[in-house]
Amino acid sequence: LIRAYLDLRLKPNKDLLEDLIKQANGLNKASYSAKTWDAVSEALEKAATVLNDPEASQVEVDKAKAVLTKALEGLSVVEDIVKSGDITASVKTGDNISIFMPMGIMALSVSGYYFSKKKRY
Repeated sequence: LIRAYLDLRLKPNKDLLEDLIKQANGLNKASYSAKTWDAVSEALEKAATVLNDPEASQVEVDKAKAVLTKALEGLSVVEDIVKSGDITASVKTGDNISIFMPMGIMALSVSGYYFSKKKRY
């Protein structure tokens, strides 16, 4: 029984590595420089090999995840694409209008309506 327990091998958790691979596969190659994309591509191939290996250890999974994370962090965006109007790089969202302006206009409109409908005695 002790021998069987010592020979028991736990299955590594590959969920984080799988999520990272999906994230890397969703990126647009044309948006990044060739040198940094090649590093990501190489790390992605190694990570996919580890993910598909049923005999991979947790140490191998963690190492593949670390290498792919480092490669993704090292990606550099091609500036020409961003300047030409590529909206996939980064998009600013939100509004710069203050809430006080619309609220003031609405208050003036309501008061104008109220005074126009008020009976004059």
